[in-house]
Amino acid sequence: MNEITMKMQADELIMMALREDITSEDVSTNAVMPKAQKGTVDLIAKEDGVIAGLQVYARVFTLLDDKTEIEFFCQDGEEVKNGQLLARVTGDIRVLLSGERVALNYLQRMSGIATYTREVTKLLEGSSLTLLDTRKTTPNCRVFEKYAVRVGGGNNHRYNLSDGVLLKDNHIGAAGSVAKAVAMAKAYAPFVRKIEIEVESLEQVKEAVEAGADIIMLDNMTSEQMKEAVEFIDGRAETECSGNVTKENIARIREVGVDYVSSGALTHSAPILDISMKNLHAI
Repeated sequence: MNEITMKMQADELIMMALREDITSEDVSTNAVMPKAQKGTVDLIAKEDGVIAGLQVYARVFTLLDDKTEIEFFCQDGEEVKNGQLLARVTGDIRVLLSGERVALNYLQRMSGIATYTREVTKLLEGSSLTLLDTRKTTPNCRVFEKYAVRVGGGNNHRYNLSDGVLLKDNHIGAAGSVAKAVAMAKAYAPFVRKIEIEVESLEQVKEAVEAGADIIMLDNMTSEQMKEAVEFIDGRAETECSGNVTKENIARIREVGVDYVSSGALTHSAPILDISMKNLHAI
């Protein structure tokens, strides 16, 4: 997905989030601020972590009012500290109040993913493993969450089902076997696309190699099984491992010899990074 498409999709999704939060009016804000009043508010980190999503945060306010101004004191990818001033937003106080929750929801979520991903990448330092995310993302937030993974130092697997061929257990079941699934994919998919297949046993590994799969994903295997599978594959296909890979157990994969490790936990299990908007006042 190119940058222009990403920005267009982001604007559409942000507007959907705003419409979800403001169906007709912001009753609380309108009660205390009946007319426009210029003000400013600080964005402050409440814990240490990696910041991600500053432009998304800012876009919430500029979509509500393009006269809103945001001054940043850090940038995406930086490690921030508890109490650090991250940005200052200036504009109509009604906009600052009405956009606060949606803006923080995006920023906290994205920063949490970037922080978790950074922690995982540090555990893989010194190895040749490439860390990948998955499609286990929050509905309608994939563009933001996969960006956050990259900010944290990880890499993106396919963005969606149109991006590449990945044959999983149910595809194999539908086709009838590993060999049939690979053969059917090769016949259907354009020649420029690699065929990746998920296998759960050494028998399926052998079948995938014989069928000519380009990438073999070792799913939910023990370290010993993965080592044996990689030895058998012997460079005839690229290798990936997956299956309940988390920060707590990823270290065991460092020495098994696979090329890639994919972790759904990067997006589905990362806690948010606590960030607040404070010190709102009129100017």
